[in-house]
Amino acid sequence: MKYIILISLLFISFFSLGQIETKSILKSTIVNKFVLKYILQKPENSYEKKPLIIFLHGSGEKGNDLEKVKLNGPLKYYKTNKLDAFILAPQCALDKYWNTEELFQLIKKIIKQNNIDTNRIYLTGLSMGAWGAWNLAYAHPTMFAALVPIAGYVDRVPMVEGCKIKNIPIRMFHGLLDDVVNIQYSKNIYSKLKDCCKDLKFTIFDDAMHDSWSRVYDNEEIYSWMLQQKKIY
Repeated sequence: MKYIILISLLFISFFSLGQIETKSILKSTIVNKFVLKYILQKPENSYEKKPLIIFLHGSGEKGNDLEKVKLNGPLKYYKTNKLDAFILAPQCALDKYWNTEELFQLIKKIIKQNNIDTNRIYLTGLSMGAWGAWNLAYAHPTMFAALVPIAGYVDRVPMVEGCKIKNIPIRMFHGLLDDVVNIQYSKNIYSKLKDCCKDLKFTIFDDAMHDSWSRVYDNEEIYSWMLQQKKIY
């Protein structure tokens, strides 16, 4: 009986030490359903190809009320001024943050359904929207003719990939006294970009706190600059 038990134990030990390697491939499709509400302001004459300005709001405008996306940015400016461009302003849901792939799918839909000049697509955002704009620009660096991030946090990916967006003209803005998003985020990404970006300008408002965007978006200058930019790559 001892020998039988001993042989059995040896067999089990030998079998457990054996290793089997298999190699294979998993092929699958993942479908993510999402809902993204938005406002699309069309120019008076949309029969000719016109540029597209994409505006990403901050965390305070999340929700289900699209009127909130008119509180700041291009749609606020448009209330009393004219812009010869499409303006796309999506709204982020309360329980979410800007999702790069969802935004990309929305932009493709807008391009397909409207007479958009794809060499003149401009991306801008404030606070959480600037964070979303940085991420979207790095994910699709050949899509945009200009980037205007204001008072935004910058993720690790843009910091690591640095000069990936060197061909996009960029105008950055941040308040020196910002007590919500530390200005150091903007300083750090500026340091990454300044030696390789072809057209980069970083404006610091010495007297501004987190709201460094009102004086930018309420001024004709930023729109005039954006609309002069044209993608050349």
